[in-house]
Amino acid sequence: MARRSRNLPPLTSLVAFEAAARQRSLTRAAKELNVTPGAISKQIKALETEAGVALLLRGHRSVEMTPQGEILHAALTRGFGEIVAAFQRIKSSSGGHRSVTLGSTTAFAQMWLMPRLGHFWRMHQDITVNHVISDSSQDLGMARIDLRVRYGAGDWHNETAIRLFGDQIYPVCSPEFAGRHPAKGLADVTSLPLLELETGDPSWTGWADWLKGAGGKARSLTLRTFSSYVVALQAAQDGQGVALGWHSLVAPLVESGKLVVLGSARMAAAQAFYVTWDEHKSLSPEARVLRDWLISFARPDPEPARLG
Repeated sequence: MARRSRNLPPLTSLVAFEAAARQRSLTRAAKELNVTPGAISKQIKALETEAGVALLLRGHRSVEMTPQGEILHAALTRGFGEIVAAFQRIKSSSGGHRSVTLGSTTAFAQMWLMPRLGHFWRMHQDITVNHVISDSSQDLGMARIDLRVRYGAGDWHNETAIRLFGDQIYPVCSPEFAGRHPAKGLADVTSLPLLELETGDPSWTGWADWLKGAGGKARSLTLRTFSSYVVALQAAQDGQGVALGWHSLVAPLVESGKLVVLGSARMAAAQAFYVTWDEHKSLSPEARVLRDWLISFARPDPEPARLG
């Protein structure tokens, strides 16, 4: 057997442990590395045997790090981050292809980013922006993503976050639907068929949250759920009910007349949109350029569409 360089544990075991610890799940780590959960577990067990201590505490649906695991994970996060950053600098300095990978949800990519990205390309034609578009926070946590645009409180674990903008939320529907269902107050709006985005993310505002934030009284709601915000808005355009509109995303649809604002009630979004990146990873020059463009190009907190 060849002698290990610098007495390092097997790299495959370190990679498996880092992914499982970061994802807090053997299953998600296996999906990221394209292997089976059993293979991940075997690699971590071998690492724990060599270390002589437990590194992960395995639960029914998730795993947690032991204090020893926290120490190793912090070192691996710094080390892998520096390796990626160094390799990107080498590629850039050698005249190689300049690229940056940005992660975001489907709605943000389609409704906010893509209409504006031409501006970035005209300014930086030597930089290719690759995209990981997913409504799963696990997918957006993958190591190959340089920057992420996320909605929340800005306090994600092991991520640096810079606020882009807040938002206003109000009900939207098709003009035809609004004509059939005139709504003057909260009770009128919330008595209608409501289109709800179901994400499993507590930071996302649902109809019950919006009703409370807009000053309404709790009541039974008729909800039809979707796992995609884009599809929910399409259903609203087709006259199937009322959706909650984030102004930064739906303003063009309202301005074009595809959607109208129903009623006069609105609320300020509890969270905001942020650009984030791994706090242990040095950003490449290309990633810094895109980050700075996102920050400079983000509008101030948007004014809501004219209501009534």
